[in-house]
Amino acid sequence: MSSFIPDQPDDNEAAGEMFATVKPLVLASASPRRKRMLTELGLHFRICPASLDERPKEGEDPGDYVCRIAEEKARMVGVNFASEWILAADTTVVLDSEALGKPRDSEEAVTMLCRLAGREHFVLTGFTLYCRRESFCHVDCVATRVRFAPFGRQLARAYVRTGESLDKAGGYGIQGKGGMLVAAIDGSYSNVVGLPLAEISDLLTELGIIEIRSSRCKPAHNG
Repeated sequence: MSSFIPDQPDDNEAAGEMFATVKPLVLASASPRRKRMLTELGLHFRICPASLDERPKEGEDPGDYVCRIAEEKARMVGVNFASEWILAADTTVVLDSEALGKPRDSEEAVTMLCRLAGREHFVLTGFTLYCRRESFCHVDCVATRVRFAPFGRQLARAYVRTGESLDKAGGYGIQGKGGMLVAAIDGSYSNVVGLPLAEISDLLTELGIIEIRSSRCKPAHNG
């Protein structure tokens, strides 16, 4: 069994990083967006995606659904990691109380986007932090209201051709070219991307899993 070596706040490699990872952390997701967001904060973690049936149950509330899937992912990965802290998440788009997951193909992506055009919807992300050894399981859900600009099927098709749609709930990515479809948001931007960073970083800090790096910068010398 490999041991976890905490970050050293004064490492040269830590320059520009906001946080140090103190306890072993595992991201139960293969999402490159979630990986990038955590990495940009300076977090160090392993990646171990969970593979499970993500179909909603009949009549399941979208908020309950994303929370259930996030918890199931965390617990599944936690079977192989007794002492690590497992972070899992699941995101969906909700329009008129209907959850819109990842489109199956390009045509479904175009249809989703046309339904969203000119209207408001919600992006829900359920997230779970789980540690089997500590008998700890925190589950929460964050919602962001998003309003799309009006647009027609031609623009929807042009966007889908960029390739951004098929691996994203609702068929769009706000952090990419899909940002031009968005007229306004009310709430967490990072939540729309796939992780509510404010809530998650607060929780990780509170539990001592990460800590804010101390400032030990040497003064610059000119000349």
